[in-house]
Amino acid sequence: MTNVDTCVIGAGFAGLTAALRLKRAGQKVALLEARDRVGGRTFTVDGPNGCWIDRGGAWIGPGQTAIYGLMQEFGVPSYKQYVDGKAMMVVDGKQYRYEGTIPLTMSPWAAANMGAVFLELGRLAKSIPLEEPWEARNAEKLDQTTLSGWLHNHTLSKPAHALLEAALAGCHTSAASEVSMLFVLYQMASGGGPGFLLGVKDAAQDSRPVGGMGAIYRPMAAELGESLRLNTPVREIIQDGQGITVRGEQVSVRARHVVVAVPIAIASQIRYEPMLPMDRSFLHQRMPSGAIVKINIVYDEPFWREDGLTGQSFSPDSPATLTIDASTDQARPGVMCVITEGPAARKLTMMGETQRRQAVLSEVVDRFGAKGAGPIDYLEQDWSVERYSGGGMLSHAPPGVLTEFGHALREPCGRIHWAGTESSAEMCGWVDGAIRSGERAAAAVLSRSADPDRIDATLDELR
Repeated sequence: MTNVDTCVIGAGFAGLTAALRLKRAGQKVALLEARDRVGGRTFTVDGPNGCWIDRGGAWIGPGQTAIYGLMQEFGVPSYKQYVDGKAMMVVDGKQYRYEGTIPLTMSPWAAANMGAVFLELGRLAKSIPLEEPWEARNAEKLDQTTLSGWLHNHTLSKPAHALLEAALAGCHTSAASEVSMLFVLYQMASGGGPGFLLGVKDAAQDSRPVGGMGAIYRPMAAELGESLRLNTPVREIIQDGQGITVRGEQVSVRARHVVVAVPIAIASQIRYEPMLPMDRSFLHQRMPSGAIVKINIVYDEPFWREDGLTGQSFSPDSPATLTIDASTDQARPGVMCVITEGPAARKLTMMGETQRRQAVLSEVVDRFGAKGAGPIDYLEQDWSVERYSGGGMLSHAPPGVLTEFGHALREPCGRIHWAGTESSAEMCGWVDGAIRSGERAAAAVLSRSADPDRIDATLDELR
């Protein structure tokens, strides 16, 4: 039996941040990670010709002060995403090259309709209180409406509808019919609006850390040292009047507090004794993840730049829904990142490995030319089958969940505190949100450690 002050479960950015802040505050910490690596839903590996590749979360943007703060702590610089050229939309087999967020080269009617919907999304997002989105005006109506239903009532152009539905639903790695409109607006508002969510320059994909996300999480893990234990799935959390016991494969930890920093769907796989409060337990059952495949294709050079293209393209329902230039801060090699989400990702994973590769490279060739057929490396990451991720980069709330159970997202359950990007009121769904949630959980642990009577009162509610 290992005795610590706090046990943190999950060594993604939320868990790493919580453990690091607690250790620096003088606590004895145990950080348990089920995988054989840290980073959670981020995953940086070495690529050919000395490059590095982010197989999970990769981009950062303005306003994400939490991740920029960590980068400053560990001396990690950033570099700007390549945007010198035109992006591309592919609708019904026809390519539209454009600059900015909205493809004005489409029909004037479709572009105007997309612009009007963007304005309405921005207006609604501003009305969402981030700490309590279920208290928003018309919250119940919005929560009873799916993203698909809302778009059906607000987009009059078929091409505009197809593009907006695929883009917005893709952020939740699920079909638009699965996601509550209130949750869509909440997540959008947490980042500052639709322009930030879907944009590149000065938005969510504005920059990247030099060396990838691993340049940040590796020194965090190194500082935690022997506090970190890999290959240790947690199976059981037992609370009593004196503390809390965490049990896993070949490990047993006794602590005063626990921070659970794993995706919500994965947290449901842990046995809790006594059982969690009803609303938290039901929340675990009702916030799933979706399907996402991220493919990094490495070329000798970023050849698309010579043709005046940024590398960013979008084609709804195709095997390569989204492409973006994922090259490093060096001139060579070139890295094209393909991200396929939701129903399109599920279709892609039903193909054999060779068929998937052919389908994806065919899309790259169609958009960027024959040079796309000859990569020097091809790395595929299907997050849908990652046992300890459970799917996409953000768990989503189906209709009715946020107004009924959203209040349980951040509420401690006795000695158990919750972290993870889904629990962050700011930058929900981004790595920055995960870091913020870890900092919040660590602060809550330190506060409650100084006031044990508050813990006993909460434990009485669990019994």
